[in-house]
Amino acid sequence: MRNIFMTLALLATFPCGAQKLSGMWTGVLEVGVQKLSIVFSLSQDETGNDVCTLYSPDQAALSIAATINHLSTDSINVSAPTIGMVYGGKLSADTIRGTFEQNGLKLPLALGKKNRPQTPMPKFPYATEEVSFVNSGANATLAGTLTYPVGYETGKKVPVVLLVTGSGQQNRDEELFNHKPFLVIADYFACHGIATLRYDDRGFGKSTGDAKNATTQDLAEDAKAGISFLREQGKFSNIGVLGHSEGASIAFMLGAKGMTDFVISLAGIGVKGDTALTAQVNRMAELMGVPAQITNTEQYRVNATLMGSPWLAFFVDYEPCPDIMATKCPVMALNGSNDVQVIASLNLEGIRRCLPPNRRNVIREYPSLNHLFQSCDTGLPNEYANIEETISPTVLKDMAEWIAEALAD
Repeated sequence: MRNIFMTLALLATFPCGAQKLSGMWTGVLEVGVQKLSIVFSLSQDETGNDVCTLYSPDQAALSIAATINHLSTDSINVSAPTIGMVYGGKLSADTIRGTFEQNGLKLPLALGKKNRPQTPMPKFPYATEEVSFVNSGANATLAGTLTYPVGYETGKKVPVVLLVTGSGQQNRDEELFNHKPFLVIADYFACHGIATLRYDDRGFGKSTGDAKNATTQDLAEDAKAGISFLREQGKFSNIGVLGHSEGASIAFMLGAKGMTDFVISLAGIGVKGDTALTAQVNRMAELMGVPAQITNTEQYRVNATLMGSPWLAFFVDYEPCPDIMATKCPVMALNGSNDVQVIASLNLEGIRRCLPPNRRNVIREYPSLNHLFQSCDTGLPNEYANIEETISPTVLKDMAEWIAEALAD
């Protein structure tokens, strides 16, 4: 039974036809003593087309081809022929009750709806604009959303923040398990006098370009093009970069070149890539009760070669300290104490050690927050889908207040 659903893991995206049932639906598949969390996300993509995304938070991330056979206001039928899976269910009260079938095995699976209360809903009290900018060196066109503050008037210059996602291809909202943290941040900032530009990663959503062979340094060129685009608009008083995880490294790369007026690092690394990865693996193993501890970081380089991954080959040897040391603008570096992907104690100390003195700098660790800055129990990724909070309101408030204070002089 160990291998059931192993290929039905993460991010299987497929058209949903006329979307009736919508939102995030989660359940637990019981296979003997094994319990696997299953998630169906019914939503719309950036073009307005209905899509459904399937997740298994307890499994490794693998995409599969899947199809919606039927979707209405009270029923759903989904199939994934490549793994012999079919799920059909009908809504009763607040629960979809149905049967999960895979390779002749039939199991009951009930799905309950998970809310995302922080996700802003139209109509917004501010203006947004669909824009695009070009990284000509990579032949990549990045599509995004420029959000203006509430009450914005032409000719009135306001601060703007470029939002840069973490590793892996993501849309402009940095969407995961129907959480849309960048949309939530953009909305909060707009209500507090700050404009934002968020964009689909290269080769994803409406953006073009080669993502397969791109390293963090290459992706920094995409963000650099975004900054150039914002400066060309002539609408903004100050331009900052907010980066999450890998995006924080990109923010420091741009800060080191003097391209930013301020930097916000959300769960950014402050130590060499292989050290950060080792700490991540060991912390997750510890929480899952696995005694083995990894000390041989050379295996990451072997893996990069075997996988043919330029991204991993760059990341394991990336030393962020020189970029952090060269960042002279104000910096806010935040992390959660329960982050198991970028360990706060290790990485915030690395940032603190490397960051040049600036009275505006803030380095802060938040208790009980995970890598996504959600309030959580353990911080393990299998909690993400079941947490209704998208991002801590305290973090949102602190970021907006810090930007105002950092630009006060």
